[in-house]
Amino acid sequence: MRLCRYLFNDRSYVGFYNDESVLPLLAAAVIAEVKVPESNLLTDYLPGGPHRNAIVGLQHKLADIDAAKIEGVSLSVSDIQLQVPVEAPGKLLLLAGNYSKHIEEGGGKAEERARTFPYVFMKPPATTLTNPGDSVKIPAVSPDQIDWELELAIVIGRECKGVSEADALNYVAGYTVINDISDRAFHPNPERNDRPKDGFFDWLHGKWHDTFCPMGPAILPADELADPQTLKMKLTVNDTVEQDASTAEMVFPVAAIIEFISSFVTLSPGDVISTGTPDGVGKAKGKFLKAGDQMEAWIEGIGSLRNPVV
Repeated sequence: MRLCRYLFNDRSYVGFYNDESVLPLLAAAVIAEVKVPESNLLTDYLPGGPHRNAIVGLQHKLADIDAAKIEGVSLSVSDIQLQVPVEAPGKLLLLAGNYSKHIEEGGGKAEERARTFPYVFMKPPATTLTNPGDSVKIPAVSPDQIDWELELAIVIGRECKGVSEADALNYVAGYTVINDISDRAFHPNPERNDRPKDGFFDWLHGKWHDTFCPMGPAILPADELADPQTLKMKLTVNDTVEQDASTAEMVFPVAAIIEFISSFVTLSPGDVISTGTPDGVGKAKGKFLKAGDQMEAWIEGIGSLRNPVV
């Protein structure tokens, strides 16, 4: 069962997410007559967390409880504020160019995995992470080419360093959806003298604007997904399909990404890695986000991450 964080009566809680409703974790424990330790950290209830066994036991009990009883203690999504599933990840890492068709639509040449390596960059989590339903803000400093990027994100469950690809999935707590919003035309100081690395930093800084990383709506626990490379994914803007792909199309699959990053960086519980976007971005079509647009980023088994643009 998917887990989410949500705000209700000015307090954050953890619950089971079911698209249109949320079953509060503590209410579920009461009706199932199961003791579940209370924590505001959703990762405590995921694989690798101290309370995972309690959650698995609770889920087994809930399977035998009348649906009407569960519905009676559930909350409508419209009556709560969904929050980013991981409140303050120590690291928010993202991949560039991990789908061949996306590389090609940008005018590049896709290389075979054996002849390249994952390109990894970071976003500041405190200012880019954006709750489901909250607005993505077009920056006044560079408003004209703001783009969407649907991505599968990995949440790390156990500390790992130097893990093998064969063992890497054992360190995953779960999976969520990220929309890696990107400014395709950030060009600080138009009167500047160009330097050799200006283009790279324009690209990098274009990832860092406030609100540019919506995440959610929930986390699918890793022990409930045998293979993360089997998920359909779709992004719409104003109900028009812009991206329609599968995680099977990644150049570097989830396990290989973890192996690569952990070879030189220690990954800690709660760290988030976003695995790159498939083809269908606005830049390739000359289409960009504007105030009033509505985005919906969906990944099979996880749910829909919806954000308006202002």
